[in-house]
Amino acid sequence: MLSRVGILRSAVAPRFSARSLNFDFTDDQKELQATARKFAQEEIVPVAAKYDKSMEYPWDIIKKAHALGFVNATVPQELGGLGLSAVASSLVIEALAYGCTGITTAVLTNELAETPLIIAANDDIKKRFLGRMLEEPLVASYAVTEPIAGSDVAGIKTKCVKKGDEYILNGSKMWITNSGHANWYFVLARSDPDPKTPASRAFTAFAVEGDKINMGQRCSDTRGITFEDVRVPAANVVGEPGKGFVVAMKTFDKTRPMVAAMACGLAARCLDEAAKYSLERKAFGTQIANFQAVSFMLADMAIHLELSKLMTYRSAYEVDQERPGAYYASIAKAFAADTLNKTASDAVFGGAGFNTEYPVEKLMRDSKIFQIYEGTSQFSASLPSRNLAASSRNLSFDLTDQQREIQAAALKFSKDKLVPVAKKYDESGEFPWDIIKEAHSLGLMNPQIPEKYGGPGLTTMETA
Repeated sequence: MLSRVGILRSAVAPRFSARSLNFDFTDDQKELQATARKFAQEEIVPVAAKYDKSMEYPWDIIKKAHALGFVNATVPQELGGLGLSAVASSLVIEALAYGCTGITTAVLTNELAETPLIIAANDDIKKRFLGRMLEEPLVASYAVTEPIAGSDVAGIKTKCVKKGDEYILNGSKMWITNSGHANWYFVLARSDPDPKTPASRAFTAFAVEGDKINMGQRCSDTRGITFEDVRVPAANVVGEPGKGFVVAMKTFDKTRPMVAAMACGLAARCLDEAAKYSLERKAFGTQIANFQAVSFMLADMAIHLELSKLMTYRSAYEVDQERPGAYYASIAKAFAADTLNKTASDAVFGGAGFNTEYPVEKLMRDSKIFQIYEGTSQFSASLPSRNLAASSRNLSFDLTDQQREIQAAALKFSKDKLVPVAKKYDESGEFPWDIIKEAHSLGLMNPQIPEKYGGPGLTTMETA
């Protein structure tokens, strides 16, 4: 049992020369964010309504974004790409999504298709399929979802059979973004017909050339695609045969933070439009922003947006640390998507907001898909266990060893001294003087009194 007043003081000495929990972005990240915001304001916002109405594919925007490096931004530097970190990429996507999530999706889908190749493909496939994406503004698609298998990836029915040095693919995919314009596709197919085979060994992933696939019914900006005896060279297998399901799941760990970033960007736009309208619209002789119900609603939008951004950056940070990211990626995607849908709904003030003359009508339509992208919120509620290994970088969410020691001391005190007597004090209503005295002796009381006055001098983070 810890027994001295100075235990916490010793746990934090010497004082932190490099604080591990750091919410600041680097100068390079800030510059990148500013460039993306400028692009969104000047190139996307002015034409978003036009593309929404015409449903025309935004090739001119994609070409400009490609020239600036916003497309294929995570392709590794050794292949000629920028090799942006997940945090930096999330900042770009969040900024672009503020302008229009439909256009941003056309840009982001390349990263979804490219990520499994970055994770698992051999050098030959990376050079052949990723290299071309850097040379000219092309788009690719991630073809996994099927009419009866969306979030349940293990339930897909598209199959592949190996014949010689080729695989023969048969089946269909549905709701595949960018598929009408894709130069190539990442495709997942079942390679082991035995239903008892674990998903981790039953599927094989491929990079498939775009001219091999038949297009089906067009649905909004997505399409169904059909495989009829499509021959794919064995050299185009992504990762090991039979391990495609694992590749697909690892892809989501890296791309769900990007979906969350898009949701944050759109939520920020909803908040700005709602605040602007509430200052312009008058009712009962005053601006509606002066009504408590409206001001509280705007405050809730801001609160949940900031929380969503923090969780998004945390999930991206976990990716950059090369740690298992499913836990934080799933939380970020689910929370940001729900925040967006509530924010977009609340941003629609009365009949005016429901009219196409006002931008929030489109923003609300754009919001629902984020609860569906890359696993619906309803089906993706089960989260894997966490991995909280330590590290230290800019925008770091890790605790230092000293901070962990403080945390461990407080947690031990809670379990040893508080839990056993909590019920007794709750029933008796007695003031817990004995607990307070012991907490005081350990330095758990008054943690932020400065060291020069004899206190532990803990920071707000350490106290939390």
